[in-house]
Amino acid sequence: MAQSAPPAARRGEAAARMRHRVLTAPPVWRELLLVVLFYSGYTLTRIVLVQDGTGPAFAHADEILRLERYLGLDVELHLNQTLLAVPWLARTANIFYATMHFIVTLGVVVWLYRYRPQHYRWLRAAIMIATGVALIGFWLYPLAPPRFLHSEGFVDPVTALHSLGLYASDASGSLTNQYAAMPSMHAGWALWCGIILVRLASQTWAKILGVLYPATTVFVILSTANHYVLDAVAGMALISGTLSVSWLLYTRCPVPILVARARVAHRLAQRTGRGASRSGTGSPASPCRATRS
Repeated sequence: MAQSAPPAARRGEAAARMRHRVLTAPPVWRELLLVVLFYSGYTLTRIVLVQDGTGPAFAHADEILRLERYLGLDVELHLNQTLLAVPWLARTANIFYATMHFIVTLGVVVWLYRYRPQHYRWLRAAIMIATGVALIGFWLYPLAPPRFLHSEGFVDPVTALHSLGLYASDASGSLTNQYAAMPSMHAGWALWCGIILVRLASQTWAKILGVLYPATTVFVILSTANHYVLDAVAGMALISGTLSVSWLLYTRCPVPILVARARVAHRLAQRTGRGASRSGTGSPASPCRATRS
């Protein structure tokens, strides 16, 4: 009778299988379902979080403005006035704010899944974790955007120019939480897209786009009076943090964590009856190899 492999060898094999798994993209149907469920939950949660009235949101807006003025960061009003002086640019910025946040992010997700599958899981995990953490920020720190602070001189270019925009109608405004400004996930998601294009794209024009897109997004969210400088800083810091954590957990592949994940995945596979069909899958050589005793 053949002797079973020692525990250390079994742990190494489990880690190797998990390393191979994290370097490959999951089934597309599962990812589509995950995106739909996650974004639906994110949107509904943002709406549900509007429950304590607008008083705290405007109080927090006063705090943010005072802090920015103390730090010399209060450029939002100047940018807002500059944008309104060029109506065609203001209309373009309104459309950019309403659409590019979704179009570019979804496009990068699809490109990443199709052409850089070895990086897909950890980058997808990073943006989802950051977005989930942002919901906590929306709940703990509701914040009125600058466009609501008419006494401070801010003007909403959507209403002022009767332009297309994210909150152009009462219906669209009522279907989202307009006091979820801190942190700015427009800035966070844009930085996520930019980092991916700069680091993983092979064409020079795509790398340049990866630099320009986050910079343009920050200009748009500030000049359209939808966010403060500190919102953008918080959103970018959040995505940077989750990218670092996700990279460590996936790319560096700590063996104890991989073994634990392998055990959980194996148990789930057994319960769903798919364990046997997957257990024999070989793992080709990869840059991230298991450590064997």
